Amino acid sequence: MPRSAVNVPKTYSVSYLRHTHLSVRVPVSFDTKGAYQMVGTSQPHSRRVAFASLIGTTIEWYDFFIYGTAAALVFNKLFFPELDSMVGAIASFATFAVGFIARPLGGVVFSHFGDRLGRKPMLIWSLMLMGVATLLIGLLPTYETIGVWAPLLLVTLRFAQGIGVGGEWGGAALMAVEHAPENRRGFYGSWPQVGVPAGLLLGNLTFSAISASVGNEQFFAWGWRIPFLLSAVLIVAGLVIRITISESPVFEQVMNTKEKAKMPVLEALRSHPKTILLATGMFLGTHATFYITSTWMVFYTTQEGLFERTTVLNANSLLSFVDIPLMLLFGLLSDFFGRRRMVLGGMAVMALIAVPYFMLVGTGSIMLYLLGGMVMQLCRTAVYGPQSAYFSELFSTRLRYSGISVSYQLASILGGGIAPMICTWLYGTTGSAMSIAAYVIVLAVISFGSAYLLTETYKRDLTNDEAATTPAAQH
Repeated sequence: MPRSAVNVPKTYSVSYLRHTHLSVRVPVSFDTKGAYQMVGTSQPHSRRVAFASLIGTTIEWYDFFIYGTAAALVFNKLFFPELDSMVGAIASFATFAVGFIARPLGGVVFSHFGDRLGRKPMLIWSLMLMGVATLLIGLLPTYETIGVWAPLLLVTLRFAQGIGVGGEWGGAALMAVEHAPENRRGFYGSWPQVGVPAGLLLGNLTFSAISASVGNEQFFAWGWRIPFLLSAVLIVAGLVIRITISESPVFEQVMNTKEKAKMPVLEALRSHPKTILLATGMFLGTHATFYITSTWMVFYTTQEGLFERTTVLNANSLLSFVDIPLMLLFGLLSDFFGRRRMVLGGMAVMALIAVPYFMLVGTGSIMLYLLGGMVMQLCRTAVYGPQSAYFSELFSTRLRYSGISVSYQLASILGGGIAPMICTWLYGTTGSAMSIAAYVIVLAVISFGSAYLLTETYKRDLTNDEAATTPAAQH
């Protein structure tokens, strides 16, 4: 029988696909041109890829977040000692923001090659870049030793961190989503999302353990360096895991049947400008409030004497731990109820509870701090859990890495990177935490409106490039 007449699905090894290393059996069929098509994906294989994405993103975000904790606690004193406390804090958070400014550049560079060469190689290179930059920060001399070169080198290494994490998220999200069964993309796509709270949890626990184990003088002298130096061990473990996973079957299929985009980032901007703009806006509220509660709140509560440093770090660690099952839950729920409904509900509640949240924090009660943080997290995870799947379903396979990376990283600048700096300025200007609550409300309203203008996507076929286009008017 000629190949063009073969319509019955047969089983072949994933190692048949080029650039793969695992031999996991999945169903494929041949079309009339002899190209293979994915009929289903084995759940054990989906879990393995999702777990590998989770481990890698946990390590990368650990590296990225320990910088934020150090910026809140020590960098203003060690790298900007000539400035007064408030200006030094703003300068320290400005270096933190540099990582976010670099993230779109990382997203552009890595997504260009990710849409042309594959998702897997980009995951390996992004992890290596992040690891080297983080290790060097742990070895960096302070202002007292090398003067102005200290903050300059700190900014340079933070920029390198931003490039690394800018390329990380898109690849990890796509590997999990494109390997997932069609009816569980939200669930498996939430696994790399879990890497964010897991990385924050690991970083907070490390800083908390060191803070509790050494005196204040030792902490500022050398204790803060330990989390950065430990990154070297984690990076090696992450590389070993990532090398063993296979390339995305969806990417392989489309690249064997369609022409690669020559300049995928530019083509994505030209083909999907409205989608990219709305996806960016949809993520603003979630992204900004994450860094407000996890980074700026450490500065605010310790500066105002509401909590001891170790207390607030431990509280944030507990909240990060709770984030993990919530993200998986909302990712799974989005497979049944849709991605867009999750976003609309989360942002609506966030706008309503912004003022009560800051009132609870201001009481100085750690239990009320945890209660407010828990409600805020429910709002964020309703968006962040399904986000990998939602963003992936908005764009065609040829441009998917570029589309989701540009959207995500633009939001990282406009929402995340500058949020702690804006909060510091607002609080310094008004003297009231209610100004920060107003800032959160504005962001939540923008995200709600953006999601309202986007269409639902959870029933789309990832391999049908014509199905993922621009936002629809129907909801």
